[in-house]
Amino acid sequence: MAAKETEKLLEIIKRLKKEYPKVVTALRFKTPFELLVATILSAQTTDVHVNRVTKALFRKYKTIRDYADISLETLQKDLSSINFYNNKAKNIQASARIIIEKFHSNVPRTMEELTTLPGVARKTANIVLSDAYGINEGIAVDTHVKRLAGRLGLTKYEDPVKIEKDLMAITPKEDWGNLSHLLIFHGRNICQAKKPKHKECVLYSLCPSRDK
Repeated sequence: MAAKETEKLLEIIKRLKKEYPKVVTALRFKTPFELLVATILSAQTTDVHVNRVTKALFRKYKTIRDYADISLETLQKDLSSINFYNNKAKNIQASARIIIEKFHSNVPRTMEELTTLPGVARKTANIVLSDAYGINEGIAVDTHVKRLAGRLGLTKYEDPVKIEKDLMAITPKEDWGNLSHLLIFHGRNICQAKKPKHKECVLYSLCPSRDK
């Protein structure tokens, strides 16, 4: 069964790579810490809005120390247009201080270390590892990945950790980071939550949910 599912997944990746040949994370960043900040902010907020906010934020805060030393109230004000900005600001500042004190001002390069930071679970850690460092530790599962994995019959689970485990089992490790981006782009453009565009979908013939 696993071999059959792997073969199907490889065909999915092949078709999506052809459709989206230059797919990368939509979040804009220059440093690993900027990507960490943007990814924390992106929870339940669109990447477009996050990029709009971080454009000004990254001009104002140049270093990890800047985030650690600024008053929390000021940082919260700078993030006030973002959903759940109070908690996100607390997590960003706390993470900055931990990175300075425990990791010598370097964003960690392992899943174990990254997930000790406030507000950082596996999804955020996977994005930072893959897109900042080129390290494939796992597969980032957001709402698009979750939806498409279910529709394509790649998992029967709703829990992101279990979905990630299923996808990792049938995906070549070198494609772990890229798979998330491919599914996210396809989810935004074609396989949307309410009205998937079946006639435009390059995965239509592979999709067991197409007639539902």
